[in-house]
Amino acid sequence: MPEGKTINARGGSGERRMADIRAQLHFTSGALHFSLEMFGDHIAKREGYKAHDGLEAVRFYLINKHGWLPRDVNAMSFEEIRFLLAEEMHDWTLPIEARESYPHLGREAWEVGS
Repeated sequence: MPEGKTINARGGSGERRMADIRAQLHFTSGALHFSLEMFGDHIAKREGYKAHDGLEAVRFYLINKHGWLPRDVNAMSFEEIRFLLAEEMHDWTLPIEARESYPHLGREAWEVGS
């Protein structure tokens, strides 16, 4: 067997399995980023923002709610922002229209609080 190749339980190469895992990781990460942007639209509507939507609305909200500096909020990763908003996002679900952007995921995948 060539160096760096392994056979997994399904008979495929370990490299192929790793590629599948990485692809799923990146797809899921993208879906989480997308849902955070959509939650920003929800915040903008709820708060009556006129000039901010998506991730910009999320950042604007955190700045106003906590009195943090824009440079500090802008330095936060998506994971940190999701952590900070987890309680507020608990009962929120992605609007049905937006779910069509990732149609092969079931409803459960979009229910943040589940």
